[in-house]
Amino acid sequence: MEACHHEQHLKEDHHEMMIVDFKKRFWVSLILTIPILILSPMIQSLLFFTIKFNFDLYLLFFLSSVLFFYGGYPFLKGMYREVSQKQLGMMTLIGLAISVAYLYSAAGIFFIKKDMFFWEIATLIDIMLIGHIIEMKSVIGASRSLELLVKMMPSRAFLIKDAKIEEVEIDQLKINDVVLVKPGNQLPVDGIVVDGISYVDEAFLTGESKPVKKEKENKVVAGSINGNGSLKIKTLKLGKDSYLSKVISLVRDAQKTKSRSQKLADRAAKWLTIIAVSVGLITFIGWILAGQNIGFGLERMVSVMVISCPHALGLAIPLVVSISTSICARQGLLIRNREAFENARKITTVVFDKTGTLTKGNFGVRKYQSLLKDYSDEKILKLSATLEQQSEHPIAKGILDEAKKKKIDILPLKNFKAISGEGIEGEVDTKFVQVVSFGYLKKNNISMDKNHSNAAETVVYVLIDHKLAGYISLADEIREESYQIIKKLKMMNIKTVMITGDNDAVAKAVSKELGLDSYYANSQPHQKLEIVKDLQKKNEFVAMTGDGINDAPALAQADIGIAIGSGTDVAAETADIILVKSNPLDILALILFGRATYNKMIQNLLWAIGYNAFAIPLAAGALYSYGILISPAIGAVLMSLSTIIVAFNARLLKADKSLKLIKKHEKGEIL
Repeated sequence: MEACHHEQHLKEDHHEMMIVDFKKRFWVSLILTIPILILSPMIQSLLFFTIKFNFDLYLLFFLSSVLFFYGGYPFLKGMYREVSQKQLGMMTLIGLAISVAYLYSAAGIFFIKKDMFFWEIATLIDIMLIGHIIEMKSVIGASRSLELLVKMMPSRAFLIKDAKIEEVEIDQLKINDVVLVKPGNQLPVDGIVVDGISYVDEAFLTGESKPVKKEKENKVVAGSINGNGSLKIKTLKLGKDSYLSKVISLVRDAQKTKSRSQKLADRAAKWLTIIAVSVGLITFIGWILAGQNIGFGLERMVSVMVISCPHALGLAIPLVVSISTSICARQGLLIRNREAFENARKITTVVFDKTGTLTKGNFGVRKYQSLLKDYSDEKILKLSATLEQQSEHPIAKGILDEAKKKKIDILPLKNFKAISGEGIEGEVDTKFVQVVSFGYLKKNNISMDKNHSNAAETVVYVLIDHKLAGYISLADEIREESYQIIKKLKMMNIKTVMITGDNDAVAKAVSKELGLDSYYANSQPHQKLEIVKDLQKKNEFVAMTGDGINDAPALAQADIGIAIGSGTDVAAETADIILVKSNPLDILALILFGRATYNKMIQNLLWAIGYNAFAIPLAAGALYSYGILISPAIGAVLMSLSTIIVAFNARLLKADKSLKLIKKHEKGEIL
């Protein structure tokens, strides 16, 4: 975590140092601009005053040279870098514009004795410097959420050791250490509550406005704020493995990742540079051939190069990416794949896993029964609970909770193993025990006397030494939000499909209750994958939502993989987008905000390209016969204005109506 923080601080310091440097160059350049304007013959002529003295033009040249090399250094350096790397861009245009104007003006003093552009070079550099400062501030401002996340982590913790409490540095803690979190303090580690009850504010990470009750055996996340109670927390994750550290890495990686739209903008900026240089040269030659003097042709060429600088185009996508990624992180949507996020607008079918996604995943045991005379009902529960202590599935929690409620002790377990998509197995009390699904029984031709489930229940079967020994039936409650998300998706003409490993009766009951378009029951991981493939073959753009290891193949295959934040690390690592709050309604927020983000990108691209298509002909002198000409300095003003408009439009994402919708469902309002 410290290395992660150090790297981020270095980047922030670099941006801040650049802003400080540009500010210093701007103020020095602005001060130099004043005497340059006063000494410029054209300005004197326009304002009807005259200042003449010996060597006045040489003083003008000296001041302009200092401003050119000092104020223009970032652009000259940028031009050299772009040309040497054969990646022509905005710095090439600015560097060429001021260099051509400077060299021609120098010739105007020492050789041809006319047509000096020193005042225009000065004002152009001033405007370009202030424009860059505004742009860099916009980019840094868009990343403030990420910066705040980094600063959330406390640096010290209260370690409980040998019944004593000692304040230590975070990096001194180890896994399984117990720390005390006092009322009002931030949680220093990811862990599990071993003692105490309190309400914890996790809004910084999940966006959830209400504090969440935390008591024994509840997991907590570093950086969240403790309420009025004291908590003792056993450390589970530290440093780069902590949840907050992973969030920071995800956000940073997403901000760095170039999507298809951004690559398109980069290519457009490169071609715009080539076009601008070509049009500039053609403009210069054209006006000379038309009978105008070299100074006029040069001014037109410089104006074309300046006004077509692709600042706006270069910022059109990156600013939207930076802002939207930060907003998503604050709202509990972690973007691992930018392109998938932008493609959310294309979704035609959403495939849901059932348990833990559409349902709460809080399975409660309704019934457990032995089917063999040698085993009591309690023994069946005891053997099952022993196996399930190693499982992450919601069913496991239900069985363990029931065993705890009945005060049934857990036995030693050996050789635990997960049966992918079908159950678990291991050695308990010298017996080979399996807890499996109905699909496993069917696959292995294990017969039952009767069906032990009803439509509202999920049943797991207990095998002892490969013999059917008993069953446990559990019920899972449908989330209130699931009704809303299915209703909203239908209103948007998006199909809804459920895939579950549960039996057909349970799947059918949930599907009917929610009004899904279709469902698939008794599905194993490879079958979930095939179902997604089949939907894609029917030209459906598929978003898959899941939380378990058995969902990982389907998440990877889907056009957009969406992992529930409370699920397994495998699911989260496979998915494109992670829903921190494990709320299916966030899928709606994802689609709507994904559309809004894409629209902002297109708006910015159209503005940037449209601006250049309109401005370049004007700069070239297309309306000269009507008395309309754009000087290089005016061109710089218009170019900077275009950049500011693009930056402002990107920041309007923060006020997008889709965010208001997110706020509504956070408050529990019906959408």
